[in-house]
Amino acid sequence: MPDISDKQHGIKVIRRAAAVLRVIRDAPGGLSLGQIAMKLDLPRSTVQRLIRALQSEGMVAWSSINGGIVLGPEMRALAEASRYDIVAELRIVLQDLAHSTAETVDLSVLREDGMILLDQIPGPHRLRTVTPIGEVFPLTRSANGRAALALLDEHMLLRLLRASGQLTRPGQVQRLFAELRDTRASGIAHDLDDHTDGICAVGIAFRDRHGDVYSISVPVPRSRYDRLRPVVERELLLARATVERLLNSTKHN
Repeated sequence: MPDISDKQHGIKVIRRAAAVLRVIRDAPGGLSLGQIAMKLDLPRSTVQRLIRALQSEGMVAWSSINGGIVLGPEMRALAEASRYDIVAELRIVLQDLAHSTAETVDLSVLREDGMILLDQIPGPHRLRTVTPIGEVFPLTRSANGRAALALLDEHMLLRLLRASGQLTRPGQVQRLFAELRDTRASGIAHDLDDHTDGICAVGIAFRDRHGDVYSISVPVPRSRYDRLRPVVERELLLARATVERLLNSTKHN
């Protein structure tokens, strides 16, 4: 029968493994063994053993983009299960927003180098934007991507941008950082024909109870954008407040 010290050691290992998964989750671009060890103040050898065990269970993997350690397929499968829950939870919020703006509303989640579309409520107009579920939006040229990036700290943001390779020209990073400062101040991100010609968009972002970053965005044809922008911005901020109350109330139940 295991003694108390064995049980305590087992609990300690589980806590450390959970801490490793959290820091990897918060760095979508991937981390090296040394970076994980530094963030958790653990010996590199300890982190290496934990990573080896987590990798054998499919919980972590090595990124094909930059060789960093990222969440593995089993963690993605678990995230997928919770993701469908949040789609169901937020469906009424998206429907209300589509009604109040009379435009299409998108829900997407930050995953590695893009925003994956999870749900969409099409607008009532004949001229409207419709995107297939599962479509990946670029982080730096979409309202939902920019809104999500604004929630990340600078270190994580730079790693993600380098891994994605979306900013390669001189001055692009500085311009993006200036845009993100405005987004953090206002809570609103914009896309003015950057992703798709003739389509503008406004977006907000939030974290769910697991720390994943999501975005709700409203794409609008350029012909209606200037007139509708104040309404869309106001309704999106109200929707974000509703989402935060909903997630907080569910978290404490």
